[in-house]
Parts: sequence; C-alpha cells; structure tokens
Amino acid sequence: MTALTLSTAAASGLRADAIVVGVAKGPKGPVVAPGAEAVDKAYDGGLAGILETLGATGGEGEVTKLPAPSGFKAPVVVAVGLGAVPEKDDTYGAEALRRAAGAAARALAGAKKAAFALPISDSADAGAVAEGARLGAYAFDAYKENGNGAKNGKAPLGEVALIGGKPRDAAYKAAIARATAVTEELNRARDLINTPPNDLNPESFAAVVSAAGKEHGIKVQVLDERALEKGGYGGILGVGKGSAAGPRLVKLSYTSAKATKHLAFVGKGITYDSGGISLKPAGHNETMKCDMSGAAAVFAAVVAAARLGLEVNVTGWLALAENMPSGSATRPGDVLRMYSGKTVEVLNTDAEGRLVLADALWKASEEKPDAIIDVATLTGAMVLALGNRTFGVMANDDAFRASIVEAAEEVGEESWPMPLPEHLRKGMDSPTADIANMGERMGGGLVAGLFLREFVGEGITWAHLDIAGPAFNEAGPFGYTPKGGTGSAVRTLVRLAELTAAGDLG
Repeated sequence: MTALTLSTAAASGLRADAIVVGVAKGPKGPVVAPGAEAVDKAYDGGLAGILETLGATGGEGEVTKLPAPSGFKAPVVVAVGLGAVPEKDDTYGAEALRRAAGAAARALAGAKKAAFALPISDSADAGAVAEGARLGAYAFDAYKENGNGAKNGKAPLGEVALIGGKPRDAAYKAAIARATAVTEELNRARDLINTPPNDLNPESFAAVVSAAGKEHGIKVQVLDERALEKGGYGGILGVGKGSAAGPRLVKLSYTSAKATKHLAFVGKGITYDSGGISLKPAGHNETMKCDMSGAAAVFAAVVAAARLGLEVNVTGWLALAENMPSGSATRPGDVLRMYSGKTVEVLNTDAEGRLVLADALWKASEEKPDAIIDVATLTGAMVLALGNRTFGVMANDDAFRASIVEAAEEVGEESWPMPLPEHLRKGMDSPTADIANMGERMGGGLVAGLFLREFVGEGITWAHLDIAGPAFNEAGPFGYTPKGGTGSAVRTLVRLAELTAAGDLG
C-alpha cells in the first residue's frame, strides 16, 4: 500500500517521479493554490497561464500533466483541480483536499514516488491529503494476470511525500498515523467487497476476521450452523439454509481499560444475494457480491478503533449468510422464529438482509451498549430516494440521528436523515406471525428501518445506515472513490467511535 512521509524539503530538490500541485477555479480562470508557490515561481509566475492554455480550469478532480521547470529533480508537474476558490479568509476544505489527492494518486499509477504540494495549513489538512492519496491509489487486480495490486498493468503509486508537513510535530505524526490505520482498514473492506463470491462465503469471511483479531488483539467469536441452531437464530438460519455454504454470526470485541462507553456496530453480510426463491432477474444480480458491504464496514471500523487505541469499547456483529434458491431454501409464506422469540412471516425472500440483522440486533442488545448502529446495503428504495452517493440514516432518537449525519459530513461521507413514519408499521401486520418482512412498497427503505427497530432492545439508542447507494460504485472512479467496492460508512463509524471516546457523542 502507498507509503506516507512528511517532508520539509523544497519541491525543486525532492527526488520523485512527479510534483503534485493544486489549482482552483477562479472567476477569471485557474488559480494556483497555496503550497505551489515554489513551483509557480520556477515557471516565472506563469503556471496558471500555462495550465489555462492546456485547457485546465481548476474544476474538481481535473488532472493536468506538464513538464517540470528546469532544475527540478522531478520530471513532471501534476496539477489537480480543487474546485472553486474559497471565500476570502477561508481555506480549502478537508473533503476538497481528499478528493484532489485521490484524483492525483490515481493518475500517478505506476509511479514510485510523488511529492504532494497541496494547501496544507495544519495537521488536519495533512491527514486529509494522506487519506485521499491512499484511498485514491487503491486498486483491486488480484484476479488479473498482472496481479499484485497493478492497475491497468501499473502498480499503485508507491509513496507520497507531503511537502509542508512537519515530521517532528506530534499533531502531524498523529494525523498520518490515523490516516494510515483508517485507510488500510477501509481498503481491506474494499478488497472483501470486491472478492468474487466463489471465494468469499460466510466461512471464509469469518476466517479473515479471526486472523485480523489475532493480529490486533481483538477477541473474535464465531457461531457456526450448529451454534446458531442451538441458540435459536431463526433469521440467520432461515436466510442461509438454501446455500451449501452455511451461515455465521461473528462477534468482534475491542475493549479499552479506560473506556466508559460501549458502542455496538451491526453489519449485514450477505456474501451473495440471488434473492433466494424470490429470485432476482438478470440485470439485478451481477454485483450482488457487494451485499456484505455493511459487515465489511463494521469489521474495518472495529479493527481501526483497536489500531487507534480509542478509549471506548466497540463490539462488531457480522451477520453472514449466502442467500440462494434450493430445495432447502426458505419459501415465501414460511414463518421464522427469530432469536428474539418473535415470529416473522417471510413474504419475499429477497428482503433477507433485515432477517439476519434482526437476530444480530437482538443479540447485540443483550449486552446493553450505549448505542447500536447497524449498517446495510438494505433497500433499492433508498437508492431511488437518495441516489448512488448518499446513504440514509434512520434512528429512534432524532438527536442521535443528527449526530451521525454531522459525523459523516465531517469525514466526507454524504448522508441524509430519514424518518420512521409510524403509519407505515401497519403494513407489516401479518395474519399468521408477529410481523411480516414486507410492508407497503412506497417508502420501502423506511419500512425496512421500522422492521429493524422491532428488534432493538428497549431503552437502547439505535441508528440504521442504509448504504445501498454508495457501497458499490458501478460508474467510473471519482476523487478517491474507485470503481467497485467503496468502503462506505467505515470512516463515519470510526469517527463516531472517536467522538464517543472523547465524550462528545451521547
């Protein structure tokens, strides 16, 4: 993975394959951003004019390459767009820096080292650039002939030197350490999401988690089919029994001796979703390896919390199953007795995520955490409502929901608060069971949230993140977001853990 260093060296004297500078979109053309003064001076103050001649505007994510000035040890200057010039006295936002760094890092695939001379005014800016560069350099080519993390035959950018960083400053070093831990775990989540379902099933996913637990001092417990049967986990078993690959419930426990709060994260982990007997049509099942993105996010967030040594106890619950049609699969009309004791009439086997989450939520509730947050690629309805880049946030506490949306915005993830309208609950009434797994079609994402709420322990603060839109990017890469698995919600969960440790959440 791309290495990170802080550098006080002058841009002209730094040995690298390229120097990355920022350019913004001004009212009269491109404007060279702070951090690139030395580079601009070497062009006799004409860098903006050269870039404009080459067609650059400073628009977000725009990348323009040009020969470096005479005397520079790097042969190429890469100008990356930051978007609009900030208002007077404002600085470039962290997300603008992340996206620019990501676009530049992706454009530099194949290079061994690049020096980033982007506008860094403090340690937070350095952390944002570091995050963006490492996330933008990500590649998943494990199944291609060139392999070894190569992108179109080129390996990811090998090293990023942040010019303007302060190598001896504790705040800068902490920012780089945080960026390293979070991006490594987020990219691990991306790897899992991108892994084909013939190689990633509940058992192999659990094995990856167990190995990571040993590496980072996290206690891992895996319940297999026999343990799930004995425990009465009817939701997870009901979804998984149609597959030859049995389901699992995985618990990760990170504990801090100084913790006073306990967070529980619950992730949907359907390693492949065919829809079951309610089979998905062609055109809707080709990317369903990504239906375990919620579990991947929870896994990554717990490991990141452990690596950062956060003073909060964090428990992760991964509800893992493969949803397949077969003679043993759950049928529409079947009734499942859940771990909570409630019965659920299954009207649609393609509404399976809420069934596995229900068992995990009730199990997580038994430990009486201060808050539970579940993450799932749950409904197509949420994608219709919010599009492909924004996840929906529902909760049983409006203030908690607002805190999550604020935390997501802080780390650069787009989210939107969604309601839980009580009138939609009646649509899940069943003549046969306590509740049905389907309700009204309109507002289907909200109906799913109401279903999950039924399985949260009394008095426990809870939120539901429906990441169905942003979890898997089927379009082209942008900013630091690649095509394929994105690692959506990882950074939000880590930030929530940090806020809880600091006493600033709940």
